[in-house]
Amino acid sequence: MQTPTLIALALYFILMLGIGLYAWKRSTEDSEGYLLGGRNLPPAVAALSAGASDMSGWLLLGLPGALYLSGLVEAWIGIGLFVGAVVNWIVVAPRLRRQTVEYGNALTIPQFLANRFPDKAVALRVTSAIIIVVFFAVYSAAGLVGGGLLFESTFIDAPVMGFSPYMAGVLLTALVVLAYTMVGGFLAVSLTDFVQGCIMVVALVVMPLVVLFGDGWAATGDALRAVDPDFLSWFGGLTTIGFLSAIAWGLGYFGQPHIIVRFMAIREGGVKAARNIGLAWMFVALIGALGVGLAGRAHVEMNGLTLENSETIFILLANTLFHPFVTGFLLAALLAAIMSTISSQLLVSSSSLTEDFYRLFLKKDASEREAVTVGRISTALVAVAAIVIASDPESGVLALVANAWAGFGAAFGPLIILSLTWKRMTGAGAVAGLVVGAGVVMAWIALGWNSEFLGGPGIYEIIPGFAASWLAIWLVSKATTKEPAVAVA
Repeated sequence: MQTPTLIALALYFILMLGIGLYAWKRSTEDSEGYLLGGRNLPPAVAALSAGASDMSGWLLLGLPGALYLSGLVEAWIGIGLFVGAVVNWIVVAPRLRRQTVEYGNALTIPQFLANRFPDKAVALRVTSAIIIVVFFAVYSAAGLVGGGLLFESTFIDAPVMGFSPYMAGVLLTALVVLAYTMVGGFLAVSLTDFVQGCIMVVALVVMPLVVLFGDGWAATGDALRAVDPDFLSWFGGLTTIGFLSAIAWGLGYFGQPHIIVRFMAIREGGVKAARNIGLAWMFVALIGALGVGLAGRAHVEMNGLTLENSETIFILLANTLFHPFVTGFLLAALLAAIMSTISSQLLVSSSSLTEDFYRLFLKKDASEREAVTVGRISTALVAVAAIVIASDPESGVLALVANAWAGFGAAFGPLIILSLTWKRMTGAGAVAGLVVGAGVVMAWIALGWNSEFLGGPGIYEIIPGFAASWLAIWLVSKATTKEPAVAVA
């Protein structure tokens, strides 16, 4: 790797660690500071933090890779996500910000559910915490896979201390994320997400424009149509099940703890401003990701290049089209996408282990300083589990993200929406929704029905999981309602 590229990356790492140290001085004295930044995030920070932690390396690796292989038809995933994000900001964000304060100043999603349904408090906290830790280990692994692919493709060409280039990349990515997450907590994660979100969106705008202006817009379109006449068709080869599976990605937004926890942390009165900033950022970022996949495929075809893994098209373009210093900036954008999500997921997992296991069962009277220490240890433990999952170099970023996204969306999505909006929901219904949603998703994946269903194309597991969870909540709540529950506005 050339020296200018290394300098750019070194500056990026120094910036991230510097933010971690700054946050350490500001936010780690108590649990509310460490886990929610004191509920005082500025709207812009909260918005870009939610966006950056949401999109992850999937935005620069998985989605462009899907478009590279299959064409514009894969854009329906992005459309579904955007619609889901709009509804999430409108329906969930303002209610969750207000009600988590009203219900005992809850610091975690499991804690909020327990306070909302006190008759099933322990069952809700334990069940939801288990789901969070299990699926976030998988989700974090997807980010580490992206880091492994990046280092293997660009930074490392020989074993490092006995580790393969891929595994060395996984470990280095995990260590850097752990450094600033364990030190600075939620504020560090949110501030680094803000910076990383800015870097990501600039890279996603610049890269496709450089490719298109360099190769020519008309020539790019001709090259893509030469691959497949329907490559630029929104509906080429699209089945009804395929369309529903793509759009259904939007259902996942309502149940992603690492995203909706940002709603809990926005400073009072800042939700509307954060919503506008977050949706604008997301729209531009998604358009850029689509451009990377499509323009990248045309560039490869027109120049006779070879790409073994479609999910590395961003890396290929960064290495071949730009000055080494700019390449460093673009690769830093990819690292930003990967690290922003991993750090958020590790922190939410550690908060559940601390608040919903340690303080619930092991030491109820733990001091604030002790709780913060346990949170840091928990962060490291979840990271180790993610490293183990990511150790398989054949793991696909999009596949891992899809599984974890579906698990959270089905388990928590209907539960969060109904707990915020339906006054007759019961604690038993909440537990049923969690268990049924997560169980259906895991069973669907285990049976392979997300790949093939009844001899036809597979159905994305979030569809049956979300529907089953919603139905379970409604049926069990109806069956167990004895008196009107607390009104919810």
